[in-house]
Amino acid sequence: MKKVVLAFSGGLDTSFCCIYLTQDLGLEVHSVVVNTGGFSDEELKQIEERAYALGVKSHTAIDETEDYYRETIKYLIFGNVLKNATYPLSVSAERVCQATAIANYAKKIGAECVAHGSTGAGNDQVRFDMIFHTLIPGVEIITPIRDLQLSREDEIEYLNKHGVEYSAEKAKYSINKGLWGTSVGGAETLTSNQYLPESAWPTPVTSTEPQQITIDFVKGEPTALNGKALDAVRVIQELQALAQPYGIGRDIHVGDTIIGIKGRVGFEAAASVILIKAHHALEKHTLTKWQLSWKDQIAGFYGNYMHEGQMHDPVMRDIEAFLQSTQETVTGKVIIELHPYRFVVIGIESEYDLMSNKFGTYGEMNAGYTGDDVKGFSKIFGNQTIIWHKVNGK
Repeated sequence: MKKVVLAFSGGLDTSFCCIYLTQDLGLEVHSVVVNTGGFSDEELKQIEERAYALGVKSHTAIDETEDYYRETIKYLIFGNVLKNATYPLSVSAERVCQATAIANYAKKIGAECVAHGSTGAGNDQVRFDMIFHTLIPGVEIITPIRDLQLSREDEIEYLNKHGVEYSAEKAKYSINKGLWGTSVGGAETLTSNQYLPESAWPTPVTSTEPQQITIDFVKGEPTALNGKALDAVRVIQELQALAQPYGIGRDIHVGDTIIGIKGRVGFEAAASVILIKAHHALEKHTLTKWQLSWKDQIAGFYGNYMHEGQMHDPVMRDIEAFLQSTQETVTGKVIIELHPYRFVVIGIESEYDLMSNKFGTYGEMNAGYTGDDVKGFSKIFGNQTIIWHKVNGK
């Protein structure tokens, strides 16, 4: 009997895959859940129980949270990456991490096949397939939902026929939670003119009083929250717990999918949005204008390429080396104020702050040069433009 490793979450699609792969295709299913910071121990236990109830031969939980931060999220912070100025790549980034872990596990147990529950209309099918082709070439990829072109209603009916109860109400919204944010998909996100109702968001808004917080960074990485030293993963987790009840970081991202169609996805990602904005504020004080300019351009490409699942292209390691090198002086404290549905970056404190009154005060007083210096500089700085206008009679 052929072994198949199934990327398993316990949701509707992968529950269908479990039954279909074992009963219809006669395969030996080894389910794997890759935790990227979205599951508690209790939830992981429930997923394991569900997998065995669905008939898998074995089930494994792989914790990739630390690797996910170190190999992916860290660079999204360094690059201040928000796709289309909105989306912190909450799902895109973790899918690459998960697919890589699944491929490595399939290789470890010598599986002939690997399966995932992606549909034929989204990005995940490309991310998973491409990474499997790269890391485990020759291993057969099975995608039941895509190949059978099933609707959610079809899957629910199939599961119910096979003695697995699954209600349409439970499947109304697709929720995907990870360290870098939670995505929310439903009927509203399939339209262009509807917003998700309050009941669709996983975290209700319960915090209403303004609160000032501080985040410390050392060489671009978050190291403390409200003066409490923490590793970066704990900063993200504790900031999320603190800020998400304000409703901060909720939005709907509209983007171009890898397969060429437009798509919408809701997300709540308070920690990632706050950290990116806080980090960027610190960078604006501690980096030069050309460091900031080139970072913006290169990080934009990095985010888009990651979104498309191309993390194993060697150019990504080159870009990461550049981003890492820009962070030498990105050290300091950022002060932020939280409010319902919004936050304000109050300011920063850093020994590397280039906005120092020792060199002048913008719009008030200069200390490093004279007025005559500026007169001469202005002529030289605009010289080529002046020449062009004279030559062309403008």
